Amino acid sequence: MTPTDRAFLTRLFDAAVQAADPERALAAHLPPRPKGRTVVVGAGKGAAQLAAAFERLWHGPVEGVVVTRYGYACPTRQIRVIEAAHPVPDAAGLAASAALLQAVQGLTGDDLVVALICGGGSALLPCPPGSLTLEDEAGLNRALLASGAPISVMNAIRKQVSGIKGGRLAAACHPAPVVSLVVSDVPGDDPAQVASGPTVPDASGREGARSLVRTWQIGPPPAVADWLAGDAGAAPSPDDPVFARNTVHVIASARLSLEAAAARAETEGISAVILSDAIEGEARDVARVHAAIAREVTLRDRPFRRPVVILSGGETTVTLRGKGRGGRNTEFLLSLSNAAAGMPFAALAADTDGIDGSEDNAGAFATGDTATRLRTKGFDPAALLANNDAYSAFAALDDLFAPGPTGTNVNDFRAILIR
Repeated sequence: MTPTDRAFLTRLFDAAVQAADPERALAAHLPPRPKGRTVVVGAGKGAAQLAAAFERLWHGPVEGVVVTRYGYACPTRQIRVIEAAHPVPDAAGLAASAALLQAVQGLTGDDLVVALICGGGSALLPCPPGSLTLEDEAGLNRALLASGAPISVMNAIRKQVSGIKGGRLAAACHPAPVVSLVVSDVPGDDPAQVASGPTVPDASGREGARSLVRTWQIGPPPAVADWLAGDAGAAPSPDDPVFARNTVHVIASARLSLEAAAARAETEGISAVILSDAIEGEARDVARVHAAIAREVTLRDRPFRRPVVILSGGETTVTLRGKGRGGRNTEFLLSLSNAAAGMPFAALAADTDGIDGSEDNAGAFATGDTATRLRTKGFDPAALLANNDAYSAFAALDDLFAPGPTGTNVNDFRAILIR
C-alpha cells in the first residue's frame, strides 16, 4: 500500500470518528434543567468522554457515575468514572453496576436522570440475577462471543440474565424521568439494543431468549441455562407506567459517520458509495461479498466507476474455530485479501472505538498483494484465516492500525479504495 493511500484511508476513518465526537453529539440533545437533582449514569467504551463532555455543556450542578473499559477513562470533575473489563465482565464491573443502581435510589419526580449509553456497556454492567454469580455471567459472555451470533441475538439473551439491563436501570430511577442519550453501535440503531438497553426496555421476552439459545446452539453455563428455563426476574415491558416520562435520543451512529467519511472522500476528488451501515454476518463471508464487488469494479467499472471508495459499517461476527489472535475487522481484511488477491485495491477496516475485539489495534490495512506478501514471509494466508489468526498476519506485515481509544463507538468502519 502506498503512503498516499494509507493516509487517505486514515483521514476517512478520522472523519468518521469526528462525526461521533461526544461534545458535538450531545450539544443538540441536552434536556431542560430539572427543579431537583441531575444524576448522570452511563456505560460503554465512550462513556467517560460522554460524561466529560456533558459536564462542559451542562449549566448547573450534576452528579453520578459511569463505567468504561480499562484504559478508556478521562478526567471528570463531578461524575465518577469506574473502569471495568471488556469483553468478559469482572468484579469491577459488578461494583460499577451496584454503583449505578445506588446513584438512582431515592429520586423524586422533580429530579432528572441522564443516561449516557454507548457500545460495550453489556459486558461492563454485569449484574447476575437471583442466585447466579459473576462467573456465571462471564461464562455466558464467553459462550456468546464464541458462537458467531449477531449482536442483536447476544443482547436479547443478556437482557434475560441481568438485574440492570433490559430497562431495569431506568425502572430503578422511577419516579424521576430518564433521558437516554445513545451512541449507537448496533445495525439499525435500535437504542434498546445498545449496551443491552439498561434504560431502554424492549418487548423481547424469556421465551425468545430460549429460542435464540437453541437456534444458535449456544452453550451457557448450567446455572444460566436453569435460569433461562424459568420465568423469574423477567425484564419489564415497554408499556410499564414507570417508563411513561422517559425519552430516548440516538445522538450518533454509524450512518452519520459513514456519511462524514464519504463527504471527506468527495472533497479529495474520490467518489464514495455507502453499501450499508447495518451489515451483519460472519466477517469472512462479508469480506467475500465485498471482494466480489471490488473485482467487478476493477474489471468492468460496475456497479461503480473508478476511482471510488466503497464504504460500509455494521457489526460482523467471528465464530471461533481456531486458537489464533484477532478481531472481526482483521478477520474481514484477511478474508478480503485472500478473495481479491491480485486486485488493485487498498482497504482499511477498523472499530471506531479504537480496539478490535480484545487486541491493542483497531484494525488493519490490506491490499491485493497482502496474501502474496504473507507467503513471501513464510505464512499460509488460508491457514491463518482458518485458525482465526488475522492479528498475527497483519502484525507480520506491519499493517496493523492502532490509533488507540477514540472516545466514541459507532461500530465498524470499512473502506475499500479502487483507483
